[in-house]
Amino acid sequence: MILFLYALLLFHQLHTKAENTPCQKMGDPKYPLLSKDGDVTIGGIFAIHRKETLPSFEFTQKPQHLLCSSVNLRDFRLAQIMIFAIEEINRSESLLPNVTIGYRIYDTCGSRLSTMSATIGVMNGQDFGQGDRCNGHPPLQAIIGESESSATVILSRTTGPFKIPVISPSATCECLSNRKDYPSFFRTIANDYHQSRALAYIVKHFGWSWVGAVNSDNDYGNNGMAAFLQIAKEEGICVEYSVKFYRTDTEKLKKVVDIIKKGTAKVIVSFVSFVEMGLLIDQLSIQKIAGFQMIGVESWITTKNYITPNSFHSLGGSLGFAVRKINIEGFADYVIKEFWDTAFPCSQSEGNSSQYALNCSRYEELLALKNYNEDIPEQRYASNVYKAVHAVAHSLHSLLKCKEQEGCEKSLTIQPQEVVEALKNVNFTIKMGDHVWFDSTGGAVAQYEVVNWQQDSDGLFQFKSVGYYDASLPPLQRLMLNAKNIIWAGGQLKKPSSVCSESCPPGTRKAAQKGRPVCCYDCIPCAEGEISNETDAINCKQCPREYWSNAEKNNCVSKNLEFLSFTEVMGIVLVFFSLFGIGITVLVAILFYSKKDTPIIKANNSELSFLLLFSLTLCFLCSLTFIGRPTEWSCMLRHTAFGITFVLCISCVLGKTIVVLMAFKATLPGSNVMKWFGPKQQRLSVLIFTLIQVLICVLWLTISPPFPYKNMKYYKEKIILECNLGSTMGFWAVLGYIGLLAALCFILSFLARKLPDNFNEAKFITFSMLIFCAVWITFIPAYVSSPGKFTVAVEIFAILASSFGLLFCIFAPKCYIILLKPEQNTKQHIMGKTTSISY
Repeated sequence: MILFLYALLLFHQLHTKAENTPCQKMGDPKYPLLSKDGDVTIGGIFAIHRKETLPSFEFTQKPQHLLCSSVNLRDFRLAQIMIFAIEEINRSESLLPNVTIGYRIYDTCGSRLSTMSATIGVMNGQDFGQGDRCNGHPPLQAIIGESESSATVILSRTTGPFKIPVISPSATCECLSNRKDYPSFFRTIANDYHQSRALAYIVKHFGWSWVGAVNSDNDYGNNGMAAFLQIAKEEGICVEYSVKFYRTDTEKLKKVVDIIKKGTAKVIVSFVSFVEMGLLIDQLSIQKIAGFQMIGVESWITTKNYITPNSFHSLGGSLGFAVRKINIEGFADYVIKEFWDTAFPCSQSEGNSSQYALNCSRYEELLALKNYNEDIPEQRYASNVYKAVHAVAHSLHSLLKCKEQEGCEKSLTIQPQEVVEALKNVNFTIKMGDHVWFDSTGGAVAQYEVVNWQQDSDGLFQFKSVGYYDASLPPLQRLMLNAKNIIWAGGQLKKPSSVCSESCPPGTRKAAQKGRPVCCYDCIPCAEGEISNETDAINCKQCPREYWSNAEKNNCVSKNLEFLSFTEVMGIVLVFFSLFGIGITVLVAILFYSKKDTPIIKANNSELSFLLLFSLTLCFLCSLTFIGRPTEWSCMLRHTAFGITFVLCISCVLGKTIVVLMAFKATLPGSNVMKWFGPKQQRLSVLIFTLIQVLICVLWLTISPPFPYKNMKYYKEKIILECNLGSTMGFWAVLGYIGLLAALCFILSFLARKLPDNFNEAKFITFSMLIFCAVWITFIPAYVSSPGKFTVAVEIFAILASSFGLLFCIFAPKCYIILLKPEQNTKQHIMGKTTSISY
């Protein structure tokens, strides 16, 4: 308890001592480059120079001041527009009436070290008098700056504990949107999340799937490129390489340029800061590297002093997003005369001394710009600074309770935190018509202009607007491009191609190359029966069952229907032989009819002969039913007609064979067998044998008849239109019955082959049955193994072969005797040594 009381007493003494101690600065004070006193003060931090020469740090003597060189014209203009906006507000009677705004603008020289020094300088203010006390309140209400993201991170982290609002006109890193880390940060430009998406969308829009990526090795470049790479991956864009460098690492820059030169990607996304881009352009120009389509960001795409004859050779046709250009009325005139007369502390006129007694030599580089204003039309960040100054003014206007008639209450003490809260609620329109407000992250709405580096007919370089990106619009309407107005890299009018692999045309599919990004692939033709009807298809689609792919594999067409038709060569040949057989059979019938009274006709049972010729004619005719497109009726007719006509034919042959045997028996003494197999019995046997086949066919057609069938088993690319047997049992029953009669006929004729006649009918029947059985025995395996229309052809061939065999074996010898050997057409010659036979 005693220790606690002692500590409390000590703390009270230290606190009292601090309050009564005058403020003192340690070291040499850092003075602003440009300043003016006022009732309220706004700080400004810009990289007005881009190079810094460090002094010796040997610690043998006090380090000298840092030396800055190489004017950064863009940031110098930002400082000028800040002063211009402040002077305009000071003259206004409606905004902060009777209140003057002062400013203190510091130069960071593009150095992180100087950024920290400038930040401390702007927060501390000038020298303190002996009576000034350290009250903990900064001597300013807001800070405008920095122009780069990394420097702005340093600035915001330093000012954060003091809750001083920082408003940047050009720091776009998405990292600064974190309100937990940067609660008092605001910006009049959108964060890079939108620009990263826009970059991916523009690459996707032009069909570039293979790009290179370069970024600054700082918060701006790293965060912006990380967002782009993520979105590019989602959009199917492949990145060949992603490299980065920082402005002080010359060797790394040369390696980056070497990678660009060796890369195959023709499109390069450059998320590079203003300073780094200048160095990259210099290296590209030195090595005369050209032909790459550069896609840039707002930090450098509209920098006027970057577009020169040398740089245009390397970067001509560059395309990128720029801050919308807004013309600020009166600014061009201001920077030529009024700024140098009133705001600038040093003049080239003789006898004019600096109001701060500074050495004017430090302003020599700036004085060289006194009459230069060609870059002003492209000062796109100027409006952002203008908006930032007016946003602070509107915040102060509300905090000072300003009224048009009464002015503002100058006696009010304004805390930085109050300005932060007031900035969150600002909502006004500047005189150029733009609406100013801050979203929940302290940023502005993303609105970009798409510009293209072009050279006009007069040889002048320009940034031509070719579209826009507006994040406030619906997703599909955000990006608008006028491609016909774009001049591409190398001055080409045709859009360059940048792909790892060319697009796969319809009829092919993409196959990834092993170990390479998904944008690198081979184009594999679709397999038979598969198609792809779109470019860069991932997979081929299987055609429906009755369809097949065309030759180009890009469309499904109906499969060809295959059947034995009358128009093809095979069909014509078979029709010819069918008609030929019919013709010969008819001629034989005519011949037999004309010679019906001759002995050879009578000796061979003319009635059965004519019936056999009729059945053979039907057999030749039934072969025609197998040719042509199968239909329901043709399928039923072809098999039943074949079965019935062949049974009729075999029945006649069987009848003739039996007659021969009976006739021989009848010649034997005491035999009366012919009365049991006379003409009536012969006709009846033929009828019975045929009716049995008719009954089998009727049962077949009743139970499961043949029907047209699309057979897709043998061929994938075509459909065999054939007749399905329906009941296979019915088919084999019909065929088996024919085979049974043929076998019986063959056996009987074989037994009678040596009967003692000069003209032995049984011998010829034996030969015909031998041919018939041979044909149909070989038909079965050929029928089973032949695919498609060849099955039908085999069946027709078997019908024709067996029919011709019967026709020639049975009737050819008789026709030979009738036509060429009429002297043998006598009863005595036919009977030979046997006795007369009466039929």
